[in-house]
Amino acid sequence: MPKEVRADELDLASIIRPGDTVVFGHGSGEPRTLTELMVAQRHRIGRFRVFLGSSYSETLAPEHADAIEFIGTGAVGTHRRLAEAGVLRLMPTHLSELAGFFDSGLIRGNVVFLHLSPPGPGGEHSMGLINDYLKIAMRGAHTVIAEVNERVPWTYGDAPLDFSKVDYVVRTVREPVTHPIREPVETERVLARRVAELVPEGATIQIGIGTVPSAILDALHGHRRLGLHSGMLCDSVVGLIESGAVTNETKPFDRGVSVTGALLGTRRLYDFCHLNPAVMLKPVTYTHNIAMIATIDKFFSFNSAIEVDLSGQVNAEVASGGYIGSVGGQVDYVRSAKLSRGGRSIIALAATARGGKINRVVPALSAPVVTTSRADVDVIVTEYGVAELRGQPLDERARRLIAVAAPQFREALERAAHVAHRRG
Repeated sequence: MPKEVRADELDLASIIRPGDTVVFGHGSGEPRTLTELMVAQRHRIGRFRVFLGSSYSETLAPEHADAIEFIGTGAVGTHRRLAEAGVLRLMPTHLSELAGFFDSGLIRGNVVFLHLSPPGPGGEHSMGLINDYLKIAMRGAHTVIAEVNERVPWTYGDAPLDFSKVDYVVRTVREPVTHPIREPVETERVLARRVAELVPEGATIQIGIGTVPSAILDALHGHRRLGLHSGMLCDSVVGLIESGAVTNETKPFDRGVSVTGALLGTRRLYDFCHLNPAVMLKPVTYTHNIAMIATIDKFFSFNSAIEVDLSGQVNAEVASGGYIGSVGGQVDYVRSAKLSRGGRSIIALAATARGGKINRVVPALSAPVVTTSRADVDVIVTEYGVAELRGQPLDERARRLIAVAAPQFREALERAAHVAHRRG
């Protein structure tokens, strides 16, 4: 059985060895009592590594690189400051690959921190807010420490956690990391409505995090018989389900159940999913399984971009020379949707940024980073319209993308396209 310890008695310097890699849940799954202790005790531990996903807490800062080596899959949320300071080593990878990296030992989590709910109806702890790759990472760990938090919801998922694999338990009562979404502006609402018009009744949808994805969910309230299979869910899912739009009746599996790998929102979402059998948290091997998702008819994937070039290439990682995103699950879902019968992969982005000063439909990507290739891209949507790119030659792609760009940039885009195609 795990040893119960108080947070102020937990000596991580006797557990984490110099050179070890520590792995913990991203986003709302961060066990902040443990990560805060790790930071406070870092000099006594000796130099070690931390593997990171996204973060919306203030726990880690660039100055902590004096003892910690940071490696991660992106610079999402507050980890952007680590990337900007040059102390985050970035690993571009698809989320669907991560579990295999841990399973094979390519990434070895020597110490794993869990953030668990209290016991549920059957007396078992749940993964709570995040069920991604931690169970697999536990297989190679020499120590597993669980923060059991009274404020973490008990959620349904896959096989119960083997609590005998946990070495230490720290009990806490504190609000998990939350991520409220700001209200969309009118441009974003227009964009969301354009996306919603493409979605048929009975579709199963995947959605990302942020204002535009949240606005898309709000725009779908008038739909019916929708399903949810997504890597992440936000607060707006609650309103969509309560509107009667989501029934999950058309999926070939998980009938009646919304499936996700993570909950990232506020107490509204967490309370809605607490003890709710209509929502299940599954690991990344399930939520991002391309072959399995492709068997869902009318699977619609909604993702965002920083910029799109005139051939359809998508950059979702770098802006103004700085890394602010990740590959994440975008390509996994893009490919799943394209393989689905009747499915569509939609990249939705506002045509401009910074009050119309920055064009986001560009002749060429501003950084040598392609998140989603032009061969994978299906549909691009801005507030100005819909550009269907699947099966189109390069000159037609450019014409359609220019038509959905902001009007003040179209003439320059047409000149750039003319030169490019003349050279081609």
